[in-house]
Amino acid sequence: MTLEWKLVIDCVDPHAQAAFWAQALGYEVEDNSALVGRLLDAGVLGEAEVTPDRTAFRTLRAVRHPDDPFDPHSGTGLGRRILFQAVPEPKAGKNRLHIDLHAGPERRDAEVDRLKGLGATVLRTVQEPGTHHVTMADPEGNEFDVQ
Repeated sequence: MTLEWKLVIDCVDPHAQAAFWAQALGYEVEDNSALVGRLLDAGVLGEAEVTPDRTAFRTLRAVRHPDDPFDPHSGTGLGRRILFQAVPEPKAGKNRLHIDLHAGPERRDAEVDRLKGLGATVLRTVQEPGTHHVTMADPEGNEFDVQ
């Protein structure tokens, strides 16, 4: 039996993280405005739980692969998806799980430059037998590798 899954990343600002990762991966920020509107109208959500424009959850934002299916009633992706959720505590220590971006050796340096332009920082370059990659941090300090 296989399971459906999504990667969930704790963060301070889920909207900024979703914007960064959507651009970094070529994904789409999910449009949950119809779902948010229905939940507001039903009284399930209050104004404090949504963005000022009433189109998104205040503490949650997700990105999805543009070719994967999604639920048209909620905007929720049904395939490759990353959900960013706001948490009160800051990041403390090295990630135990990280994302590898596979640009290839011919595109790696250009991809690193593009990601730096989006707000990522280079932490180190690793060149060892069997690997050559650049470890970077997203705008909130979460590590990822560009190979």
